[in-house]
Amino acid sequence: MKFGISTFVTDDGIGPADLARAIEERGFDSLLIAEHTHIPASRETEYPGGGELPDPYYRTLDPFVTLAVAAAVTERIQLFTGIALLVQRDPIITAKETASLDLVSGGRFAFGVGAGWNLDEMRNHGTDPATRGALLDERIEAIRALWTNDPAEYHGKFVDFDPAYLRPKPVRQPHPPIYIGGDSNAAVRRVIRHDAGWIANPLPADRLAGRIAEMSEGAGHDVPVAMFGAPKDPDRWREYRDLGIGQVGLMLPTRPRDETLTLLDEYAEAVRRFEAS
Repeated sequence: MKFGISTFVTDDGIGPADLARAIEERGFDSLLIAEHTHIPASRETEYPGGGELPDPYYRTLDPFVTLAVAAAVTERIQLFTGIALLVQRDPIITAKETASLDLVSGGRFAFGVGAGWNLDEMRNHGTDPATRGALLDERIEAIRALWTNDPAEYHGKFVDFDPAYLRPKPVRQPHPPIYIGGDSNAAVRRVIRHDAGWIANPLPADRLAGRIAEMSEGAGHDVPVAMFGAPKDPDRWREYRDLGIGQVGLMLPTRPRDETLTLLDEYAEAVRRFEAS
């Protein structure tokens, strides 16, 4: 089981270059970055965690810019969107951005996607929340086509384009790994449909085990699982390891540089003790 760092990079916390260097220097395996393009002032959609929406949601940097900076100052860590809100993104532009990021990072990009939870936010992008699942499916398929075919075309209900050339192609073959977030029955079906990995939240072990079993049975093979936002709790880490979860992104609070480096030292020491036990 590999350990990474899952966080929001904001305009008032540690910068992406310092953060990425610090993560790689301390032996972590990945940087996992969330996305929110904006937060509508209406706030009609309740925050899934309950209570007021945490401040970092209002201040987060664009994930692809953040990961491109991280790519430029590191050599080893995997660069993971967790998650990119694909129902709010043009698929052709996103295919170009992701292939470019995979190229400049030397094949270290992993594409974590999902439909998101903020209905107000997606409506501002012209997305009908009622059809976001079908839209997500088509955009995943269209991006995969643009990554792998030359020329590529796609004809769906929501995404439709005639044969077109898109370069660069990703370095990683046949394409960067795709991971899909969500815990609904629809998310289970989506992981199976796209032969993707699963991005899990830190759910109870029995819930995780059940979902992993459903996905693996439906796919006909073990489904790669990445846990995002995991707590600093070795007992939970043992549960994740026993379930076969391959990547654990430890949730790092958004803090200024010096505070962040201290927290990363603490996390790294906890991981070392865990791996030695």
